[in-house]
Amino acid sequence: MFIAVKFIVTSLLIVGISEISKRSLLMGGLTASLPLVSLLSLIWLYMENKDIEQASQFSYSVFFMVIPSLPMFLVFPWLLKKTNGSFYSSLAIASLLTIVLYHLMLYILPKFGIQL
Repeated sequence: MFIAVKFIVTSLLIVGISEISKRSLLMGGLTASLPLVSLLSLIWLYMENKDIEQASQFSYSVFFMVIPSLPMFLVFPWLLKKTNGSFYSSLAIASLLTIVLYHLMLYILPKFGIQL
């Protein structure tokens, strides 16, 4: 039952952001930029395990993994302009860049003594 509740609430969040974006790109962007998915994931994780250390480590990991995802939001619109609106190609390239940056982050962090 709890999995069904998680699925419904999370799905409604994503659909809600999409609907808000149809009416106002600014408000949609603002809502999507809020760490709602991370917060919900943190809540679901804690409700299931009541493990403070796991919740803390999850939050720490999210912080460091947000950093390599940010360039995607600059590269994607730039690619759209460069490819004359080739949405799926631009999205794929921006996503691949993000994957590369995730791997780079996971390679660099241990060099600074940060373990995720």
